[in-house]
Amino acid sequence: MAQLYFRYGAMNSGKSIEILKVAHNYEEQEKPVALFTSAIDDRDGVGYISSRIGLKRKAIPVVDNMDIFSVVKEMSTETACVLIDEAQFLNKKHVNQLAKIVDELSIPVMAFGLKNDFRNELFEGSQELLLLADKIEEMKTICWFCHKKAIMNLRVHEGKPIYTGEQIAIGGNESYYPVCRKHYHNPLINCK
Repeated sequence: MAQLYFRYGAMNSGKSIEILKVAHNYEEQEKPVALFTSAIDDRDGVGYISSRIGLKRKAIPVVDNMDIFSVVKEMSTETACVLIDEAQFLNKKHVNQLAKIVDELSIPVMAFGLKNDFRNELFEGSQELLLLADKIEEMKTICWFCHKKAIMNLRVHEGKPIYTGEQIAIGGNESYYPVCRKHYHNPLINCK
């Protein structure tokens, strides 16, 4: 039975490598997948899923006015799974389209993304996925400054923590640290 899955985690929790692994496992069994990623994340070019360990793969970039349901419906009827990277950047309409893929096309959908931003507020896509997903799973990683579980994302600029500003600023380890609650409020920037 098809379901909508939301797998979330802080920065560096392995979301992109996991989506590439899931795609590989399906395709190794000759089960085609549909790969999507947000057009907002352009660190390695628009329309690519790339992991920090160097794996990279082409995906369909999701733009604001895209109807993901229609795109998947027009694909081969043999699509075994829909995989979405950077799901936090989806809008409410997109997430409802993912649920429709599950409910009307009976294709499982696995969405991977951040839950909360650097201000510790939910992203629109993540909030809707938390409401609609059949299964929700946290992907864990450790705090940049200690051995506790990271549950927040700390934005930094020139070695200083930032807690205000635009929700979206694309970046990697130079801009964001996965942190525990304690080090979100009291980062040890100068200790790194």
